[in-house]
Amino acid sequence: MPITATQNAAIKEIIQIILAQTSSRGKRQLAAMFMDLVDRNDWPQYFEVIPEPRCLKNIQSGLEKGRYKEATDVYTDISLVFWNALFYNEPKSQIAADAETLKTLLVTEWKKRSVLPNTRTSPPPSSAQKVHGTVDIEEDEPVTQEPKLLKAAKKEPTATPVPTTPKVATSALPAASGSSRFATPVAGPSKPIAIRPKVPQDHIFDIDVDGTFPDEEGQDDEDPANLLTERDPLSEEIVKALEQGLPKWPGFGEDGWMDDATADRISDIVHTIKSYKDVIGNRLAVSLESLPEDPTAALYLSSTEPISLKQIETRARHKLYKSSKDFDKDMARLFEKARRTHEPATEAYGRALLLQRLYHALTGFHRMKAPYISSTNFAASRAGPGYVKPLSTSDADGVPNVTTHRVLTRDRVFVEEVNYKGWKVRLADWVHLANPEDPSRPIVGQVFRCWVSDEPTEKGHPHITVAWYYRPEQTFHVSNRVFWENEVFKTSHFADHPVEDILEKIACQFTARHIRGRPRPPYWWVGFPLYVCHSRYNDRDRVFNKIKNWNSCVPEEVRQNTEFMPIYNFERIVYPRLVPSPFVGKGKGTAKPGPGGVLGHSDVPEGPIESETRKRLAMSGSAALTPRVGNASNFSGLTATPALPIGHTLTNQPVATLQQPAARRTPGPDIKSIISAAGVTNMSFVEKLPPETSKLFDRDPETNEVLWFSAPPTNQPRPRGARHSLAYMQFIAAKRKNSLEESMDDESSRPTKRPRTFVAPTVTETLRQVMRDMELEEEGLVAE
Repeated sequence: MPITATQNAAIKEIIQIILAQTSSRGKRQLAAMFMDLVDRNDWPQYFEVIPEPRCLKNIQSGLEKGRYKEATDVYTDISLVFWNALFYNEPKSQIAADAETLKTLLVTEWKKRSVLPNTRTSPPPSSAQKVHGTVDIEEDEPVTQEPKLLKAAKKEPTATPVPTTPKVATSALPAASGSSRFATPVAGPSKPIAIRPKVPQDHIFDIDVDGTFPDEEGQDDEDPANLLTERDPLSEEIVKALEQGLPKWPGFGEDGWMDDATADRISDIVHTIKSYKDVIGNRLAVSLESLPEDPTAALYLSSTEPISLKQIETRARHKLYKSSKDFDKDMARLFEKARRTHEPATEAYGRALLLQRLYHALTGFHRMKAPYISSTNFAASRAGPGYVKPLSTSDADGVPNVTTHRVLTRDRVFVEEVNYKGWKVRLADWVHLANPEDPSRPIVGQVFRCWVSDEPTEKGHPHITVAWYYRPEQTFHVSNRVFWENEVFKTSHFADHPVEDILEKIACQFTARHIRGRPRPPYWWVGFPLYVCHSRYNDRDRVFNKIKNWNSCVPEEVRQNTEFMPIYNFERIVYPRLVPSPFVGKGKGTAKPGPGGVLGHSDVPEGPIESETRKRLAMSGSAALTPRVGNASNFSGLTATPALPIGHTLTNQPVATLQQPAARRTPGPDIKSIISAAGVTNMSFVEKLPPETSKLFDRDPETNEVLWFSAPPTNQPRPRGARHSLAYMQFIAAKRKNSLEESMDDESSRPTKRPRTFVAPTVTETLRQVMRDMELEEEGLVAE
């Protein structure tokens, strides 16, 4: 909860007590060495060893400017000042002794003040002791008990080894300025300590993470199919231990609520929500009525007060709401409980979100009136992810003019933030938006602009422009691809949404940070949905591209902002679970509904795993994917189709001749296994080609059929085929050999030479011979 005036005064009093603490002789102020941050140029190693440097002056300044949202955050930062000094300096040094004294003083004074919340006495999760694993939990038990499994595991370090460097020993305080908290370094024989990579946490966007598993013997050669298991217990305990210590969401804000509804209007809204039925007559309010009235602590709700639809209905009927804002807040709390109680992507979850979007339509900028019918599930967009036409294409299937490839600027006034139903949405925030195609899978989007419409019919209506992220079931991928749990994919689709489409704020981390920790508030609160992004998805070519530059995925205004989405660090790297494709998951008889589908099968496992086996197979050429099979969501609608005739061959490449209308044939040895997994027995798939495409292909001169080659011709001469078979040529050779042997045995029977064929001379040759004979006769006469 936010820091109250009483808590603020108590914290300032504690800080003054710490600053007034002196040595035993009263000549030296103990806190003088901790007032300023260490100079980065003089002590560069300090910033490599210490994950979260802190100083008392910055804490005082942040407290004065109201940067701290909770009192526990102030305590954590003050304690980090002393924990950092204890970690970096030798235990017997003067600076370590002063830090231990002030740390004990902080704990004692904090506990004396009942207005301050209870805090842990062990190192914070972001301290160097926890990051490098050099603290024994049992020596300093926190207020919140950590699981026994985690404590046992910490006694036996299992984290991936990292480069080490000798610890620095300090023997005397510096005689120069008091801005440094270190003594002159002297090489000591102490044991080495673990060092973090030389990349500041604030610039972790530039780290290239392959998404591989922790370094283990033979890990790279393991079959990814065997990795689709639950996360190891130690990783589970590390995540739970960190999340248990994170602050809880303080609740909805005070802006963006409905303020002009009468008591009768409130009753009508409740009646509409309770009685609304879908097209087949199902009453959707059952998903709200089935919620437990008393919330559980595991849901991390904004309020522990009981809330239910029946309770809201009773208050509305008896006109007990003093203002429409109070009613609006109760409905927001009811939908919050429904989102946390029901499992995502289930029917009950989708019904709750559909009713929430209907409620927004009833209380939004354009007040919806009966009849309450919508072809888009009350969402403002005409189509959702996977159903829109891919960008930069004109002949693809999908709904056009829903998204763009850039942020539009016409007829709008950009603002810093928008407020709606207690949500304060800013640039670079992630949100859940109403999905017109499937309410149970809300759109995941990152805010790139907040704006207010300047159009006459929409003037003053707040909107946001978001970049869409696709879910695995909204993509086309090979059947053996694996995904991180809660993984989404960055796309090039930008869409405008009114604030009524906003269902809740969420968070999405890129892999480089997700495996290292959890976002700090207010970017994410424990219990909120959290996604991980590892790749981009090109829905036009249906390919995935690993993100190597995280900065290119976020708005330009926050790319170099060092305060954008910092994290609380795990004690070691923790990888998410791996899950199979939603269409051919283990034990699934039929494919899940979705706009995406499977493309075939690859000999190389696809997904976030980048192993040496995968790379070797890719280099050898076996990583080529088979042609796409089709849309898995349409498997049930396929009918039997006669087999297509096979035509000629060109350089050993098969050619398929397809009947008009031109179609695309997708052969492949792996189709049978994929179709069987999807629960379909039909093996024929034909996809029609548009006329503007089929006219580009050659046709058979006799049948006028379109010729479609499965691959381009190779630039190699075709070898000339043999005139006779090898068996016939062997027979001729043997016959000649036998005849030659017989002739050598019988000289008389040796065959004679074949007489030369006489060819009659031509007219020219006869004329020349006559002329030559006449010349010879004349020469003879002259000689006589």
